[in-house]
Amino acid sequence: QVQLVESGGGLVQAGDSLRLSCAVSGSTFSSYTMGWFRQAPGKEREFVAASSRSGGNSYNTDSVKGRFTISRDNAKNTVYLQMNSLKPEDTAVYYCAASILGIPTYARAYNYWGQGTQVTVSS
Repeated sequence: QVQLVESGGGLVQAGDSLRLSCAVSGSTFSSYTMGWFRQAPGKEREFVAASSRSGGNSYNTDSVKGRFTISRDNAKNTVYLQMNSLKPEDTAVYYCAASILGIPTYARAYNYWGQGTQVTVSS
């Protein structure tokens, strides 16, 4: 069974940086596109970023372009989300997810999910 465990969330001030990690076990990590999603209170889960199986291609949603970077280390079965210049509107629970498809940007395309890690950005 595939398991995803996120870590690295926390409470930071606007302008600070955080790096989220997601460790994957139970399957061949390099077989999956990896994505990050987030969900703020009262809002739907939204796509943040995704990385291809090799890590050679990635895609970010417009609101985080230039600030967030997704990367992966297939030797460590881990995907990262480097978040710089954080804003209060980035406050959410962040989830990593694995997909057998290309680089999807919609949640239903992802087969496995982590439990989430809270990121809170104060102004």
